[in-house]
Amino acid sequence: MGMMKHKQRPDHTATMVSGIKAWTVQEKDGLKDFAMAQLKVALVLAAAHFGNKFEPSYPRNDNHAPSMFWLVNGILAIGTFMTWTWKASSAGRSGGTPRVVILGREQTEEWKGWMQWAFIFYHYYRVYYVYNEIRVFVSAYVWMTGFGNFLYFDKKEDYSIERFVSMYIRINYFPLLLSYFLTVPLELYYVVPLHTTGFVIAMVTCWVGYKLEKSLGLTYWNSRIAALGLCLLVHIIFYETPAVDFLLLFSKEYHFRFQADKYSAWMGMACGLLWGKIGEYMQWAHGFENDQRRYIATVAQCSLGVALIAFWYGLFGHLEDKFVYNPVHPYVFIFPVIGWLMIRNSSRYLTECHSTLLEYLGRNTLETYVLQFHLFMSHNVQNIPVILPGSGSDGTATMKFLNMLLCGSVFVTLAVWARKITVATQTSVVELVRGLHGTTTTESAYAAVPQDPGLKSKSSEIAEEEVVELTKVEGGMNGSEQHTKSSLFA
Repeated sequence: MGMMKHKQRPDHTATMVSGIKAWTVQEKDGLKDFAMAQLKVALVLAAAHFGNKFEPSYPRNDNHAPSMFWLVNGILAIGTFMTWTWKASSAGRSGGTPRVVILGREQTEEWKGWMQWAFIFYHYYRVYYVYNEIRVFVSAYVWMTGFGNFLYFDKKEDYSIERFVSMYIRINYFPLLLSYFLTVPLELYYVVPLHTTGFVIAMVTCWVGYKLEKSLGLTYWNSRIAALGLCLLVHIIFYETPAVDFLLLFSKEYHFRFQADKYSAWMGMACGLLWGKIGEYMQWAHGFENDQRRYIATVAQCSLGVALIAFWYGLFGHLEDKFVYNPVHPYVFIFPVIGWLMIRNSSRYLTECHSTLLEYLGRNTLETYVLQFHLFMSHNVQNIPVILPGSGSDGTATMKFLNMLLCGSVFVTLAVWARKITVATQTSVVELVRGLHGTTTTESAYAAVPQDPGLKSKSSEIAEEEVVELTKVEGGMNGSEQHTKSSLFA
């Protein structure tokens, strides 16, 4: 009787043990770098704890100063003008006419940067009457999460555990540590679960579309429209019925915040699906071959963009009672968002320009968002720390401004450091996951792991026309994470 031949199964246990051993001894992105990152983050957490408890301080509501809010925004405008840079569009991967790129990496970071600036100083100076505009900014962030992750998954078809772990750590690692060690409810950082949920929704939706195309033989457009339609149906069933009260099991804050942005990520994904067509229009309207067409397109985009913003403000944005505005916000925030994008990209020149200052601010939005509550302000955002004598609630405007600059310098420095620590942790953990799986450096794994910004991978050379996501993997981006054809906003 002949011996039966059995297909040899991989020894997963041996692979995992081997992966762990390799990770513990590797020189870069291994256990050593992971442990060092945890020591560094302990210092940041200690500083945040100290800043959060700092005295003397005074109630933030006593710092109501709209004139100062507009002054610091004026200073930012000057900084934007002084750091305005231009870089000519490069030719597409097939050569020929340079491509007109909208929402490229630099512009996306720039957008995040000035919105974050306004968001933080809205908190600091208690400028109540811009509440509706700030709500739009928050929704724009969540929109970018749906938009960028849709473009990434739709292009790369990367549904790997490495990608999921990488993004989960990038969004949640530092906020979760802050919440735990400072004994602060996570709902204080409500944007974090919003982005996490948006990322998961985009990943699942794109996976469904991918399966509909590959397994059922649907066309690209039919499969993606069906996936987005199913996603929208689930949103409606949950948010427009009593099912939404499930969020009350967590907190009233989550119940409110998730409803305020219930369709933001979905609208971002819908825009992502149309982005290829929008890119074709931009190339046609603002290409190099027709000056008259470019002029007409610029005027038309600016006019329509202003009209959309005016429409939002005239019917909704001017409402002074936030309890009247909040219920309609999820359905109307998209008007000023689209209006802004039309104006910001109304000429080829504008698509090729950005402010390096705003770009820098935009790269650190997650960390500046969570640390503002404990270092720029204190007592979980309820107080203003007083470091300089004479800068209390009854101090002079000059001393209070100098106090703000001092607190802000410490706050931004630690936020930038916290971002680098998070990226180091993210990289090393993804390396461990790769080792546990026994995966090689495939394109999927590369996409999940941040690379040295000075290195140019083959894939990044293929497509430098990508939009960077809000919750992106930091560092050098591979081709799928820098341009509108593939990915977007962290």
